[in-house]
Amino acid sequence: MHQTTVAIIGAPLDLGAGRRGVDMGVSALRFAGLGEKIAALGYTVEDWGNIAVEQPERVSSGPRRSRYLPQIAVACLQLAELVDQAINAGKLPLVIGGDHSVAVGSISGVSKALRRKKKSAGVIWIDAHADMNTPQTSPTGNVHGMPLACVIGMGPRALTHIFDYSPKVDPKNVALVAVRDVDALEKPHVRNSGVRAFTMRDIDERGMRAVMEESIQIALAGTEGLHLSLDIDACDPAYAPGVGTPVRGGLSYREAHLAMEMIGDTGRMLSMEVVEVNPIIDEANRTGLLAVELVLSALGKRIL
Repeated sequence: MHQTTVAIIGAPLDLGAGRRGVDMGVSALRFAGLGEKIAALGYTVEDWGNIAVEQPERVSSGPRRSRYLPQIAVACLQLAELVDQAINAGKLPLVIGGDHSVAVGSISGVSKALRRKKKSAGVIWIDAHADMNTPQTSPTGNVHGMPLACVIGMGPRALTHIFDYSPKVDPKNVALVAVRDVDALEKPHVRNSGVRAFTMRDIDERGMRAVMEESIQIALAGTEGLHLSLDIDACDPAYAPGVGTPVRGGLSYREAHLAMEMIGDTGRMLSMEVVEVNPIIDEANRTGLLAVELVLSALGKRIL
């Protein structure tokens, strides 16, 4: 990476998920030695602490189709401002979640930082789910199923228009990798959005290397670099049991590492988030430890 300093930003948000516990994923990753292990790769590490997040016991869940939307928007704005600040200071922001709705904040921050220079970022979104619902199509109203739609300009204005513009990323520079669980009304969004989706069948048929080569080309075509959004449920539950919405048939341990290593090889990752680690349903922090390992691979750790 061009950046020699990694700024760790905790986003302990669990308002967007249907199952409690992902707010503690932030602590699970720190407990697994995230900062120390990144420093061992040669980076300077700054831990910027956590953004302030409202607790669901204190507030109403609000509209059934977009639960806790105002509180999530406030948290995402905080996060976006910190990510923007980190990139402007020449640092690589590493956001640790929290549920996947935090990606709206991360990507908004990256977009704002580059927009000043009339540049843009691509996105590689690695996830079992498409995360392209809107309040009108979501079967649950959980916002963590909507963030990819929001950053390409679809969804509630409170999230699509952070910093008063939309979209934050051009869909043609977005690759969605490892998807295998898409809601019925969400499928047209994926097909018609301009996002390139690689399902697990694509990975089965073509192999992880070919899928990642194309994904990287998509994200880097005409952009300054890429943002990596890693939902740990992209990995098969055999390797990542501590997630709120597990789906069988996911990435193997080595497939996940290969994806991270290939992204690291580009030297053009501008920012990253890792989300949806849920210690409540984990096994001795196995999922937290895996998440840390994958971060290290994306930051350049190699076998030899």
